[in-house]
Amino acid sequence: MSKEYKERFLKIMVITILIVIFSGSIYIVNQGNPDNNSTDGTSSVRYVNASVTSIIEDNAERDAATQNVWRGEQTIEISITEGEHKGETAVITNYLSALHNVYLKKGTQIIVRVDTYDGQYSFSVYNYNRSTVLYGFIGLFALTICIIGGKKGIKSLLSLVFAMICVIGLLLPLIAKGYPVLPVTIFIVAITTVAGFILIDGLNTKTISAIVGTITGVIISGVLSYIVGELVAINGFNMEEAESLLQITSDSNLEIKYLFVAGILISSLGAVMDVAMSIASAMHELCVVNPRLRPKELFRSGMNIGKDAMGTMSNTLILAFTGSSLNLMLMIFSYGIPFQQLINTDMIGIEIIRGIAGSIGIILTVPVVALVSTRIELRKIKK
Repeated sequence: MSKEYKERFLKIMVITILIVIFSGSIYIVNQGNPDNNSTDGTSSVRYVNASVTSIIEDNAERDAATQNVWRGEQTIEISITEGEHKGETAVITNYLSALHNVYLKKGTQIIVRVDTYDGQYSFSVYNYNRSTVLYGFIGLFALTICIIGGKKGIKSLLSLVFAMICVIGLLLPLIAKGYPVLPVTIFIVAITTVAGFILIDGLNTKTISAIVGTITGVIISGVLSYIVGELVAINGFNMEEAESLLQITSDSNLEIKYLFVAGILISSLGAVMDVAMSIASAMHELCVVNPRLRPKELFRSGMNIGKDAMGTMSNTLILAFTGSSLNLMLMIFSYGIPFQQLINTDMIGIEIIRGIAGSIGIILTVPVVALVSTRIELRKIKK
């Protein structure tokens, strides 16, 4: 057996073991997750696919006072297309308002809410069935990144899928079951970073530099957001979803207070990874082209590269948070709220801390990656 064959066999074995451990961890962590059934065993709520087979009566009209949204009600016949009630038909009333504006036509695919109590059940319109279009849109994204990116694109897609599995399959259930929010989030950030970079570019000097820089930058973002949050009395309890989380997790030890910082750790990860890898890759290429570079020269080059990257990525991060709060800002602007009142609202404080903490994390990632890359790359050349 040749040395190359042994190394390849060992690599496959290690990857297989890691996949088994990872899959087993997800399976164990997700045991006992809550579902749609109520805890008393007498009632439940389910959401199933259905199709509108006919419009029996339509009293809905467009309301000019609310930008022509539909108002009124429709009497419709639906056919359930999945679940224990598959094949059943029912006549129900669809109420339309400014907030619940699901105007239906014959053949429209919808999601129906099934409420069951003591063996009796009823149907109501929940929303349009958007899953087919959304899955297609996701497929378009995957196809685009694979066609344009080629082999690298496929690896990037695998990295993204792994990150989403970690967040949905590990982070959410662990936090929901009362595990410490910040240690769990930092752990997920670490394994996502390590696995992501290795999937994209293998284990080498530039990925090691990028991993160290990314984890450092994200932790800095988290620490800053926690400190500033403590100073201005902003934490997870100031977020919109806090009250709902208190109600649905009354039986667990969910640390709502730290969810604010955890969200910043996750949201800043992508931008920090981008900056870290850009600097590490550029510095690696500089060393390949000119292995005689002095440490100061290489570090200075890394800093110059990082200055360009951090400017654009900081803009990206802050504008992303700004865009997500556009409706809130428009409402505040329309009411003419004074600046002193505005700057001290919970939501504005949250968005400022999110954007600034993430941006500072990006900025401080630059010298960390530049320093680590300088030491690792030059040490490799000397060997």
